[in-house]
Amino acid sequence: MEISAFFIGLILSLGLCELNSALAVNTSGDGLKQRAGVSTEASSVKCKLQSTTRLPAFSMDGDYVIGGVFSIHQYEQTVTHNYTTMPEQQRCTGSIDARELRFSRAMVFAIEEINNSTELLPGIKLGYQIHDSCTAVPLAMHVAFQLANGLDPVFYTGNNCSQSGMVMAIVGESGSTRSISMSRIIGPFNIPLVSHFGTCACLSNKQQYPTFFRTIPSDQFQADALAKLVKHFGWTWIGAVRSDSDYGNNGMASFLDAAQKEGICVEYSVSFHRNHPQSKIQRVADIIRRSTAMVIVAFVASTELRMLLEELSRKPSPPRQWIGSESWVTDPDMLRFSFCAGAIGFGIQQSVIPGLREFLLDLSPSKVAASPVLTEFWEGAFNCRLGKSAAVDEHVCDGTEDMQTIKSQYTDTSQLRITNMVYKAVYAIAHAIHNAVCQDTNSTTQCDKNTGIESKHVLTQLKKVNFSQNGYDVSFDANGDPVATYELVNWQKSNSGSIEMVTVGYYDASLPVGQEFRINKNLTWVEGGTQVPVSVCSNSCRPGTRKVLQKGKPICCYDCILCPEGEISNVTDSPDCFPCPKEFWPNAERDTCFPKPVEFLSFDEVLGIILAAFSVGGACLAIITAAVFFRHKTSPIVRANNSELSFLLLFSLTLCFLCSLTFIGAPSEWSCMLRHTAFGITFVLCISCVLGKTIVVLMAFKATLPGSNVMKWFGPPQQRMTVVSFTFIQVLICTIWLVVSPPFPMKNLTVYKKRIILECALGSAIGFWAVLGYIGLLAAFCLVLAVLARKLPDNFNEAKLITFSMLIFCAVWITFIPAYVSSPGKFTVAVEIFAILASSFGLILCIFAPKCFIILFKPEKNTKKHLMNKNQS
Repeated sequence: MEISAFFIGLILSLGLCELNSALAVNTSGDGLKQRAGVSTEASSVKCKLQSTTRLPAFSMDGDYVIGGVFSIHQYEQTVTHNYTTMPEQQRCTGSIDARELRFSRAMVFAIEEINNSTELLPGIKLGYQIHDSCTAVPLAMHVAFQLANGLDPVFYTGNNCSQSGMVMAIVGESGSTRSISMSRIIGPFNIPLVSHFGTCACLSNKQQYPTFFRTIPSDQFQADALAKLVKHFGWTWIGAVRSDSDYGNNGMASFLDAAQKEGICVEYSVSFHRNHPQSKIQRVADIIRRSTAMVIVAFVASTELRMLLEELSRKPSPPRQWIGSESWVTDPDMLRFSFCAGAIGFGIQQSVIPGLREFLLDLSPSKVAASPVLTEFWEGAFNCRLGKSAAVDEHVCDGTEDMQTIKSQYTDTSQLRITNMVYKAVYAIAHAIHNAVCQDTNSTTQCDKNTGIESKHVLTQLKKVNFSQNGYDVSFDANGDPVATYELVNWQKSNSGSIEMVTVGYYDASLPVGQEFRINKNLTWVEGGTQVPVSVCSNSCRPGTRKVLQKGKPICCYDCILCPEGEISNVTDSPDCFPCPKEFWPNAERDTCFPKPVEFLSFDEVLGIILAAFSVGGACLAIITAAVFFRHKTSPIVRANNSELSFLLLFSLTLCFLCSLTFIGAPSEWSCMLRHTAFGITFVLCISCVLGKTIVVLMAFKATLPGSNVMKWFGPPQQRMTVVSFTFIQVLICTIWLVVSPPFPMKNLTVYKKRIILECALGSAIGFWAVLGYIGLLAAFCLVLAVLARKLPDNFNEAKLITFSMLIFCAVWITFIPAYVSSPGKFTVAVEIFAILASSFGLILCIFAPKCFIILFKPEKNTKKHLMNKNQS
């Protein structure tokens, strides 16, 4: 509404001729006027309306005039429009911004320096028209119209619109929003606008702002630099505060986009403007107080941040680490907020402008009185009134005032940053004018001040400028932007307790990726700390865990979940866990895969030692028994029990005991084939011998019957043939097994998750169970025959002993089957060894122990008479 009213007042005040003048800029003759639909007769009308043209804050005539627009005052006077009378001239209110006043005076200094130069524009005088926009868009637009139309306060038009005094270019504005408004107005007239503080990335769009240039880097570079800075210190949970303006909104949008790429999350993003009610600023302050984010990134104009910090200072709030944009982090006036100590941000590089301080201090009452702006500043600085209009209670300035005694941002040249941007902007325009009107011949430069150049010629030359002034390079890329270089500034407390800005690093966007950012000094943080503050939504997930996002929250808020069994994560904040290879297993922390321990029944462990001892002991027992039998081979009890089969049985039992040793130790290809085949063959040999003895007992009883002749059919040759035949069948089964699908060593990964069982795979399960089945068949046959012979009438009936031994043998191997199938890992081997030893001990103890007992301890019973006595029971 305010801007609309301004346009209505502007049209009423300037009239048709002023609009016609605006249309005629950059043209000659009547062609454009006719194309625009404005007749020659209309252009000859004399404008009698009084213009509302604003008077400049500083001005000087010259051959070529440069415009300047600065926000010297902070506010404009509020005017109520009734749309029936001519609007009053808009006026600025509020105190003078000493920093902006320094900017405007730096422009004057640069122009006077150029006018005194013999190298740049020799013989040509530059003039200037510097205006105060009052930090208001309507006034900035008003000034833009005024500078585009010309500099005369009243317009008198004839047949041709005069272009006398039209500015060649404009330096300004200090804010992005006002720079956007001005650029849209003067762009169609090809008037360059070179901004010293308009940083909005949107201004790089040459389709919308074709005549815009700037000596300060675009916010796009600053946003990227801030995102890299936040990421560098590990901050992933931040708050965001911005000005509700083109500067703040566009700058923060660029930062949030860059932050998202860096994996940074934003807890809140709030905006406010200096024209908003105090309640809005209070709400922003309350959000900051309640937030959990330790770090706040503020893309805020210094004027507005000052209002927010004043609100925060009224009520204690948790300490916060402030990250600032160049708008406020290098503003000395902000250093008075001590609770912001430790703030860091990027600022324009410090510079030195020789002679500027002396120029700023060179103010006498007579010079001051010639400028209303300087008069206001002087009176405010010294608390006195110039002239004789002082009130009764006011002090009159007496001429003894000394600018050197004033401590103000106007006189402070220790941190020349944006001031140098103004300085470079003026020199860039001067070089463009120089290239347009001057000719360099040999060692001299000839400039013709009568050359009728227009702003479009300056625009063309501005795109080409490339020079160095006081060691600072000045050039523009295709978007009108300079090379982006920043200083990293840290607010540190000095020994005196005051806060000062310290340069601790640099950022140069022209360097290769990854090398743009460097820190070369120690930083201090919030509350003077030396440790980097932590600002995360969730603590980092250590290796061995993975991140699980919390429902409804940003990606930086997550829970750390331990990796499942068999999986690891070996990096911090891993989103997933990864399974270990098959032969590996995670450690307790689940951050590293280690080879699984390989397990097998070895000679080094207790179980292996016990089983090996029993195996060797059994073999020794069989050998001792054989020795006893051999020592008493002529005794009746040995001769009566078929000594040949007894020795063969003892030999086979010795092999049975020893074959269990092949099951102990690391399986190999040969040991796997040997253990099962040796076990099968030796046991068949053993059972064959027992079966032969059983048959001999039965045949011997049958031979005692009248007319029986069976013994001649089962004599020693037949007994040997029986043993060989039964054993040969087992040898044949084992041979087929080994040829078709032999056992082989295998790493069993399925029984245990954390261990590898090194075992012998059967190869062919049919072959294994065929071997066992054949042994079982012989044992069952032998048991049946032994049961039939158990009640023979001899006093010493060997069939009973064989029956007991076969019962034990069958019981062991019947229970072996389920135990073997259900036993895990190396215990499967232990069960098989136990079955071998138990059945072997059952045979040797049941068959040979009674005989050895009689031979050794009851020799009186070792007689033929005793053996032949009938059982009286």
